[in-house]
Amino acid sequence: MQNPIPAITDFPNHADIIARLPTEWTSWPRDDSSVNSHVLESNDTPAHFEKNKLRWPKRSVVFISDPHADAMAFEASLIAAGVVERKKKAGLGHLTLTKKGKKSEVIIGGDCLDKGPSNLELLRSVKQLYTLKARVTLLAGNHDLRLLMGLLALARKKDVGNQHFFVRMGKKVVPLFREVFDEYLAGTNWDKKIPDEEACRKHLFPGEDWFKEFPFHAAGFLTAEGIDREVRKMESKNHSFEKHCRAAGLSLRQVYATSLKCQQLFLHKKGEFNWFFRKMELVAKRGSFLFLHAGLDDSMGQMLLKSGTSYANKAFHRNLKRRDLFSFYYSSIANTFRTKYRDADLPLTDRGVKAIHKAGIHVVVQGHVNRQQGQLIAIKKGLVHVEADITLDSHSRHSEGLKSYGIGATLIDKTTGIVGLSCDYPAAKVISAQELQAIYE
Repeated sequence: MQNPIPAITDFPNHADIIARLPTEWTSWPRDDSSVNSHVLESNDTPAHFEKNKLRWPKRSVVFISDPHADAMAFEASLIAAGVVERKKKAGLGHLTLTKKGKKSEVIIGGDCLDKGPSNLELLRSVKQLYTLKARVTLLAGNHDLRLLMGLLALARKKDVGNQHFFVRMGKKVVPLFREVFDEYLAGTNWDKKIPDEEACRKHLFPGEDWFKEFPFHAAGFLTAEGIDREVRKMESKNHSFEKHCRAAGLSLRQVYATSLKCQQLFLHKKGEFNWFFRKMELVAKRGSFLFLHAGLDDSMGQMLLKSGTSYANKAFHRNLKRRDLFSFYYSSIANTFRTKYRDADLPLTDRGVKAIHKAGIHVVVQGHVNRQQGQLIAIKKGLVHVEADITLDSHSRHSEGLKSYGIGATLIDKTTGIVGLSCDYPAAKVISAQELQAIYE
């Protein structure tokens, strides 16, 4: 059976990429929850929008989110957005900045990792942008932080709040472990100091009492719905994690050895990917636009109003250094890269929305919620959201019946407005700056 995932050596040329993109533009389509390029009807306009001046980013922004370890889709999307060109060399990792690329900011909306097919190549593609001295802002995604939580939990003393974080990564992290083992450990004496299979299982999996103790430990931090969801999720992952590892050809000893190598690569000062979590930010505010991975809640709204985005980003990094991983991962800070505005998530109410608007934020640009028909502009919880996860990675696309790897980006510029570019929609979606501004007048 032919592999539906393209090999990373078969990188398309510029003409191939452009051929898969729309050649026409259209007003942003509207459904019951979305905004198009026409002015919202007065009864649709959230009250907080009135008499607010919408400020655009000072420089053009190219927002690409959720590449999920597909380096080909990521680089093709950069080319489609016009910020890079390929050198004559074949394969990944041979890019140069265009004139537009030197003037623009590339904001990566999180979830660089998991799923595959090329976690390590994706990381190297992102690093290449820094090497080219592009203006890059890298945001934290839930899949990225799940890896960090798993690695940190393994390195620290077990307690009821952290001992589930490794297995909580689930099957989607297995491709990364397979890549790391193959590239760094295969053909070496990796097993020299690794304990036996049963000892590795005890290191990696939560203890037998975790399922009884966690609901009491989490009381007051998570909603009742959140606790129930977490326990049910862990019951499933605890049962299936080893099975997924073995399906990928990894024993628990190999998984444990790989996790130690990942700690070296990502957490040690001289690790190849040490820059990844170090450069990561929680939020980025450009004009009236707030860029993040998932969404907001009341507490984060108050933090942004009283202390601003710089404080939120510092709090994000300082909390990562704390030994109490539990209180970080289930906090308002982490909710920013995890929420889908479910009952199990920390709430965003009218109080939070008022604070967000008072902080000068009128549009949230996010990833996290994948869309098969390109980007969506929606009013959620009384706040305009640009949903920009357009299903780029080949594995997700194959499982969802979409062809090949994805190509696309969300372009935000005060002269053009918001442009949703996707290979999965027949036209580029455009809402002009004047038309979006009309919402606030």
